[in-house]
Amino acid sequence: MAVDADAVLAYLRGLQDRICSALEQADGGAQFIRDRWERAEGGGGESRVLRNGAVFEQAGVNFSHVMGTRLPPSATAQRPELADADWMATGVSLVIHPSNPYIPTTHANVRFFSATPKHGAPGAWWFGGGFDLTPYYPFDEDVLHWHRVAQQACKPFGDDVYSRHKDWCDRYFFLKHRNETRGVGGLFFDDLNDWGFERCFAYQRSVGDHFLEAYLPIVTRRKDHPYGERERQFQLYRRGRYVEFNLVYDRGTSFGLQSGGRTESILMSLPPLVRWEYNWTPESGSAEARLYSDFLRPRDWLRELR
Repeated sequence: MAVDADAVLAYLRGLQDRICSALEQADGGAQFIRDRWERAEGGGGESRVLRNGAVFEQAGVNFSHVMGTRLPPSATAQRPELADADWMATGVSLVIHPSNPYIPTTHANVRFFSATPKHGAPGAWWFGGGFDLTPYYPFDEDVLHWHRVAQQACKPFGDDVYSRHKDWCDRYFFLKHRNETRGVGGLFFDDLNDWGFERCFAYQRSVGDHFLEAYLPIVTRRKDHPYGERERQFQLYRRGRYVEFNLVYDRGTSFGLQSGGRTESILMSLPPLVRWEYNWTPESGSAEARLYSDFLRPRDWLRELR
């Protein structure tokens, strides 16, 4: 089966539209601004950002379709034979930072990549993506719902897909210098091409299409939960972990910057307000301490929380 890049592009543009529309409706107080951009080396995209809404402090949903004639180091570390290949990358990436500390931050990404070497070597293509959840004050029922939907997204593609991509997410979104996961995980996959194009593309669509089903019910349950300055300050402190991961470890951030992408769109994932505090530790027995003891480590959520 031939690769149908046009079908992928059409799906991703539609996904951006659907997610933005649903988030505007959930927020009820703000709309996305649209910022189209072009890349000098080829391609461009559209960044959409919602700020200071009734529910979301900042939400960004980016579409990009970029191409070039030489891959950046972040994309060729495992494939040195593709270093001088003509390449194309497209995807939708989003990060949502709610105002209420009881609503988790979330990230999702679905992407497609293809490369054609100039000297007759075989070309390559692959899909990647996933979604993950970063709560500040977690609720068991929210984490269970999140992972049940993730499992549903994977189920048509094999009984072991959820467990493998859940484990990959736990390993990828791990802050080694803190010895903690970024949140409670979800799904992560990359370099997916061994199922053939149609099945790989169908899986990407399933992951993208299940994101709103996984996240919006949590928003609805928690958006009116009362909170005070203590909770707000803890949220801002924990947002620092998000910044640390994205700037130290995230491959998408590295690829975007190394490939000459638009800096404002790449760093849209960072929270609008954040703080660090030297050598802070949570009070024993507190809700903040429970985040560290019970949630910031890999767990079999479906078995342990059911």
